[in-house]
Amino acid sequence: MQLLEDRIKQDGVVIKNEILKVDSFINHQIDVDLLNKVCKYLGEKFQNIDKIVTIETSGIPFSIGISQVLGNIPVVFAKKSKSLILNSENAYTSEVKSFTRKSNSLIYIDKNYLHENESCLIVDDFLAEGNAAMGLVDIIKQAKAKVAGVAIVIEKEFQGGHKRLEEAGYHVESAAIIKGFKDNKVVF
Repeated sequence: MQLLEDRIKQDGVVIKNEILKVDSFINHQIDVDLLNKVCKYLGEKFQNIDKIVTIETSGIPFSIGISQVLGNIPVVFAKKSKSLILNSENAYTSEVKSFTRKSNSLIYIDKNYLHENESCLIVDDFLAEGNAAMGLVDIIKQAKAKVAGVAIVIEKEFQGGHKRLEEAGYHVESAAIIKGFKDNKVVF
């Protein structure tokens, strides 16, 4: 999607040829007009979805936008911590490694919100190694639901997540695909 690629070139910041910082328009401050256009672009690539599944927090705005494109279907997000009302006993859980945080954490989705045979679309802001998406795949499988596909705002193709998901049999669509970083610049 050229509009998103142009915005990444204009306002994205590459750190140490490894991390892309897009917090001025994607995941700290959100450009709502850009979000709506990205969601329309991604949402139109999927049909017959019962639920959208994401991980808090940066995937939530895009999940809501894609939900609106697909007819206001429910959005379910995995929480990154337990609470008094959500624990391992009444939740599906999976361990996820964060590329940017360099740590592993459990994610949780209440068992009341995913059901057998539902068609689920995974949505996230970034795809690097595919760990978050595979954690959500694991949870969806625990619920005996189906993964309809994976919608990603920004994919870092060189980190192998897309290939990993496709080899596991999942359809992946990304709004912007980064081939790599060179001299702290994005290469599409």
